[in-house]
Formats: sequence, C-alpha cells, structure tokens
Amino acid sequence: MVRVLLDATAVPADRGGVGRYVDNLIPALVEIGVDLQVVCQPHDTAHVRSLAGREPLVAPAIARSVAGRLLWEQTGLPALVRKAKPDVVHSPHYTQPLAVRRPLVVTLHDATFFTAAHVHKSIKGPFFRTATRLALRRAACCVVPSQATADELVRVANADPHRLQVAHLGVDTSVFSPPSKGAVAAVRERLGLAREHNYIAFLGTLEPRKNVPALIRGWVAACEGRADAPALVLAGGSGWDANLDAAIAAVPAGLTLLRPGYLPLHELAGLLGGAEFVAYPSLGEGFGLPVLEAMACGAPVLTTRRPALPEVGGDAVAYTEPDAMSIGHAIAGLLDDPGRRGSLAAAGLHRAAEFSWTACARAHLAAYERAAS
Repeated sequence: MVRVLLDATAVPADRGGVGRYVDNLIPALVEIGVDLQVVCQPHDTAHVRSLAGREPLVAPAIARSVAGRLLWEQTGLPALVRKAKPDVVHSPHYTQPLAVRRPLVVTLHDATFFTAAHVHKSIKGPFFRTATRLALRRAACCVVPSQATADELVRVANADPHRLQVAHLGVDTSVFSPPSKGAVAAVRERLGLAREHNYIAFLGTLEPRKNVPALIRGWVAACEGRADAPALVLAGGSGWDANLDAAIAAVPAGLTLLRPGYLPLHELAGLLGGAEFVAYPSLGEGFGLPVLEAMACGAPVLTTRRPALPEVGGDAVAYTEPDAMSIGHAIAGLLDDPGRRGSLAAAGLHRAAEFSWTACARAHLAAYERAAS
C-alpha cells in the first residue's frame, strides 16, 4: 500500500469546510488501508492521534501563524519528508512545499479565485491563483471536490484534465443526521427562540461569496407582513463582507435576525434539522458541504445553480437565482408550501446517502497511486 505524508498544518482551530474535509478524510484513508503519517499543529496533536490511530508529526510553534506556517512549509516540511521517506506527499489546501523531491498531490478546493475574484480579499486572490497555477504545473496529481471545479480549472487555468482527480466530499452521518427533539430544543435555547418561532438557517463563513446580504434582503421581502414570519439564523464565523452590516441594519424591527457565530460541531444537526429550510444562496462553490450536511439532517435546502451546487443537490433541493428578488420569491414559495418542503426533505436524505467519506478516500487513493507511479 502507498505510504502517504499528509500535511494538516493549514487546518484552523475552528473546523470549517477545510477542517471537516481533513478530519473526515484521515480516518477514512486509514480504514481503507493507506499507510498514513500526518503532520499537524501542536494544538491538534491529540485530535489527530485519535483520527489516525498513530502519533502524528508535530510542526513547531512558528507554524501557528499563517505567515509562519507558509515559511515552515517551505523550510521545515521538506526536512520531515526527507526523514519520513513517504511515497507521496499530500498538501490538502492549495499550497505545497517546493523543495520536496517526492511526488506531490495537492487539493484545490474551487476555482472561484479565477471565476469570481471580486468575492475574495484583494491579497488573497492573487496568492491563491498563483498557488493554484503552481500546483497544476508541479503536482503529480491535483484532487478537486467536483467535476464542475475540474472543468473550470481546465477552462480558466489551462489545467491538464488527466492530472485532475475528482473526489466528491462525504458526510458523517454520526454527526449529520435528522436530529432528536432534544437536540433541536437545545439549539433553540441557545438561540433564545421560543418553541413556536420557526426559523430559516444559513451555515457558512459570512464572506462575500456566500451572498448573505442578498439572502437578508430576500428574507425581508418574503416575510414583511407575515404574522408568523420565521427568524433568519446566520450561523458561522465572521467574515469580511462589507455589505453585511448595512443589510442587517435595514431589517425591520418586527423581524428577528440572529448571528450566533461559530457553533460547535455537535450542535449543527440540531440547527440544520430544526429549520423550516436551509438557505445557501452562494455565488460560487467548489462543492458546497453545508448543502450536503443539511440534506443529511433532513432539512429542505434552497441554493443556487452556481458550480458545483447542482452536482451536490441534484433534483433534491430547490434552486434560485442569486439576486435578492429571486431569493425572496423562492423563500415565500417554500414558506407557503409545506408539502414541497416535506418532499425536498425526503429527497435530500436519499440524495445525501450517495456521498460517503469512504468513497472520497478511495478517490484520494487513486490520486496517490497515480502520483506514486
């Protein structure tokens, strides 16, 4: 079996999409027999040990900051690789060590740094476009989470399609499944919502790509004048959307908007499964993990057709254009049609069952074997 060194030092302490990808991939790779050695941050030592079933290699303190990690990746990581002598080195978040003489596999999570550059920070876009081009040129194989991302990278970055490996992400049904009444009640208590006060949920970083201001304006348009207007719950880490505060300030006094911030993993099923539906009107995704996780929790989902969301949702979700007016019409339609919400919830559960971390790990193994050969 191929021997792999996976550099998990880019995973932040708050487990967002990249964190859940790495955290679920590690045990899935071990389960299918990959000889896996993981490098991690000092604070992740016990966590990674429990995931991988063996002692991880630990990066020094300098790697705790973003700049320090990038420096260590180019200086300290190559030394670890020379000592460990793996068949393949896997860098799971765009960047890679340039001085490594072993075959490299790099995960490229999306192509929006090329296709929707305006939704990223001005310094972040050029950096990740450069990292992506470098990976496409130097890595033996690049893993992408969807065929839509692969197609976009071929179109906008001249990627060689034969060096791309599609690996759909999975869903951990021990965490994301239809919640108990107690789990929903616990989330409601945290949010301060009465039992009879329904809500629409959003989960994700509040960044421009997620299109949250348009979601807020659409929700306001759909709910003004409704006696039973649902709250809007924006769960996730704070981002850098300059239009968000103005959209929140314009919410009428009779409507309830809540920003609970980052929620721990064990509360997410209660949040998603307890919602009337989950709204995720993103402007662009490489995969769209919150859509899959919401479906697995039995929640109806409203999203957009921006790549690669239809690849995840299929016919099991409702779609809208990303402008506020269209979102408002879609929200109103779902609120007025409980039968459709029920149908979407059932279809979503069936659709989510098609995605597993075991299948994701097998696709990664195919990338490792291609790289090693």
